[in-house]
Amino acid sequence: MPALIELFLEQAAIAGNIIVRQRGTQHKPSNNVRMGKDHTSFALTDGVVEFKKGRKDRSYVSVLPFEGEGKAEA
Repeated sequence: MPALIELFLEQAAIAGNIIVRQRGTQHKPSNNVRMGKDHTSFALTDGVVEFKKGRKDRSYVSVLPFEGEGKAEA
């Protein structure tokens, strides 16, 4: 079964949003993304979705935090 991409490149993701529904691991999780028991990838933080090709032509999905996120206010 092919992967069903829920959020595409450069779309905003909120923590908990499903990014990819898949069977197997066509898209492996990277920064700020985790994989559930059923191989569904979801966002851990608010940010922008990014897909990249890695070694051996593997696809990785990550979420880049929005500008200013995670910085303490002084």
